[in-house]
Amino acid sequence: MKLFTVGPVEMYDDLLSGGNEQIPYFRNEWFSNIMFELDANIKAVTNMSENDKNIVLTCSGTGAMEAVVMNCLSENDKVLIIVGGTFGQRFEELCKIHNIAHDTIKVENGQVFDVDCLKMYDSKGYTALLVNIDETSTGQLYPIDVLSDFCVRNNMLFIVDAISSLFADEIDFTANKIDALIFSSQKALALAPGVAVVSLSERMCKEHIVGNTKTMYFDFSSYLANGLRGQTPFTPAVGIIVQMNEMIGRIKDMGIEQKIAATRNLAEDFRKKAVTAGFKIPQYPLSNALTPLIFEKDAKVYYQKLIEDYDITVNPCGGDNADRMLRIGHMGNLTVEDNDMLIKALCEIRERIEK
Repeated sequence: MKLFTVGPVEMYDDLLSGGNEQIPYFRNEWFSNIMFELDANIKAVTNMSENDKNIVLTCSGTGAMEAVVMNCLSENDKVLIIVGGTFGQRFEELCKIHNIAHDTIKVENGQVFDVDCLKMYDSKGYTALLVNIDETSTGQLYPIDVLSDFCVRNNMLFIVDAISSLFADEIDFTANKIDALIFSSQKALALAPGVAVVSLSERMCKEHIVGNTKTMYFDFSSYLANGLRGQTPFTPAVGIIVQMNEMIGRIKDMGIEQKIAATRNLAEDFRKKAVTAGFKIPQYPLSNALTPLIFEKDAKVYYQKLIEDYDITVNPCGGDNADRMLRIGHMGNLTVEDNDMLIKALCEIRERIEK
């Protein structure tokens, strides 16, 4: 099975074989050193300062999203959420569950989000902006510089879900003045699911962590305290964390710009070939992580035929896009030759459908 999905993605052979090894014991100096090294590697590739903090959670990306809402926001906040698809809606649902006052900026299907979408929300007393910087359900990449400037201008916390975007698109923690950045193991890092990271600014840690969060497992205060000794408060996904440190170390050594460029080149190669072959792509700005293909109908047929006839899996869509869109991932162990294989398969399926 070849995965052109947005997560989990096609893993690298050496990391796959590493998953067969015995998981070592972790309450010791060896694992603490791994955690300290992971912290330093994350800071290096995302341009965090020494006083910013990383929290490593054994959970999905959604778990990390909820943890941020629980720990970084309170009933005193009034937040603004960009909702352009499933994952923007998830932030909205989490704020409802945890009684965080919020308003939403709705981005309609196919609409381009730009600076004009923010004008009516200036100087309205909002304390935080929540955004999935790549709305993974549509592939739209929101303009991080525009959002950062808006938050600075309005003295708002900038909370960024970059689960499918970090290491695929340009994100600079310090330059973009981010207060909470969320990413996870199974996207551009091409690891197994199970680990999510929340990167927190010094300002967030000192001024905004809620001290009386009604949670045991997701209490950031506990993670920050345990992090001083290179540990987590509860049993972590040791094997994935070791692999995450290895992968982010590789990215640091090659240079984050090279990692992003490789993903961008793969995405641009696929998009050029797809358009040449007569397939449609949305006109809004796209993340390097994925390409949405638009069909008049029959998207579900293409999805099923790819699995049954070619052993290829792509991402289907839900809601209004269920019959008209597929999402093609460009992360992980993929090549331009793989792009050729997928384009050829799509063309052959179209030929059979149109007969």
